[in-house]
Amino acid sequence: MELKLETDRLQLAPYEMSYAKQVAELAGEWEVAATTFVPHPYTIKDAEEWIGLHKEWLDRGTAYPLAMICKETKQLIGTMTLRVNQKHQKGELAYWVGKPYWGKGYASEAAIRVVRYGFEELNLERIWAGAMTENSASSKVMQKAGLSYEGTLKKDMLHWGEFKDIDVYGMVREDFVLLQNNIE
Repeated sequence: MELKLETDRLQLAPYEMSYAKQVAELAGEWEVAATTFVPHPYTIKDAEEWIGLHKEWLDRGTAYPLAMICKETKQLIGTMTLRVNQKHQKGELAYWVGKPYWGKGYASEAAIRVVRYGFEELNLERIWAGAMTENSASSKVMQKAGLSYEGTLKKDMLHWGEFKDIDVYGMVREDFVLLQNNIE
């Protein structure tokens, strides 16, 4: 599958196995795992196994895990994934960004592009995402991508032995169309 999306600063494309070392380094940082559901520690073997699953997911259309590559430096920055539930025509955004790239707007830029892809190319009816309530940076990414706060799931996920509240954000197709019409 030839899937390449672009933004001003990023190229979003399926992973290559050659990224495994960079994935392990970036996703393996404690601070990344502390605010996401990326396992910790995260080894090169873990990254290789994860990347090894991508082709099947892409071929089946059940997930679109895309490497976020900086156009200028050609460096891996993080991941922006759209997991698709085909039966219900909805997608879930899931992502992480390596700590050296935090606070630079890369996740928001990638999320905006992947949301557009989900509605325009995959014809989804709904796109949603969740983040630990304490991860305000992730909530800001969702808001910048046009998703609206829908509620908090109390003690929804067990993370490192503690139940975490999850803030849920979402957008439906008609809101996406309205947003696009207002931008143009």
